[in-house]
Amino acid sequence: MWRSRNIATILVMILGLASTTVKGMRFDLRSGATKCITEDIRLNAMTVGKYSIVNPVEGFSLPEEDRVTVRVTSPLGNNYHYADRKASGSFAFTAGEAGDYMACFWAAKQSPTKIMSIDFEWKSGLAAKDWSKVAKKGQVEVINKHKPLSYHQRHCLLCVLVYMMWDALMMELELRKLYDTVTTVHEEMFSLREREEEMQDLIRSTSSTMATFTFFSLVICLSVAGLQLWHLKSFFQRKKLI
Repeated sequence: MWRSRNIATILVMILGLASTTVKGMRFDLRSGATKCITEDIRLNAMTVGKYSIVNPVEGFSLPEEDRVTVRVTSPLGNNYHYADRKASGSFAFTAGEAGDYMACFWAAKQSPTKIMSIDFEWKSGLAAKDWSKVAKKGQVEVINKHKPLSYHQRHCLLCVLVYMMWDALMMELELRKLYDTVTTVHEEMFSLREREEEMQDLIRSTSSTMATFTFFSLVICLSVAGLQLWHLKSFFQRKKLI
């Protein structure tokens, strides 16, 4: 059973890396400037983010002018999060549109110019799911460390049954993770297939347009060549050279 758990955990890690997105970064923002970060999120995917300004003087709150305004918008321009002059904050939503979502940070202009460092973390897909709540909801208690069992406890049938139940519950949680991962990968494959079809339609449309353009260019070139020949023939006939 423990071997099955390890295999399931490895599969979750491998598939999870392929189907989730986590962006953790620290960047500098100059006062009076705007910096935007984009994230490609599929339809109905969960996404969470949190940001905070690095306080150069610990123990003191940041002044009002050293705070930032944050806006998160969808590919169609819909607002999903807006915070005005905040030192820290977070957002969470389910994507109602597929495409590139944009988080923009803006700092008010100051004189002299200041540079602020901002910690920003953006998760989407399975990485945005709080598995501790899932475990609590499913009555699965995660135990980090086990106390060594005594001789009598190891031979206690009740203890064996309890640990078997705990192991089964942990396996259930990992199977839930694996199921969600497979579902996400499956949906991502359909999304990639739709994008591939869109690209193929674009290629066909571009090829058709280029073929039409080439045909008309050839017709125009032949027409110009014919007009030149007719003009030269008329010129030589007027000069009685032919």
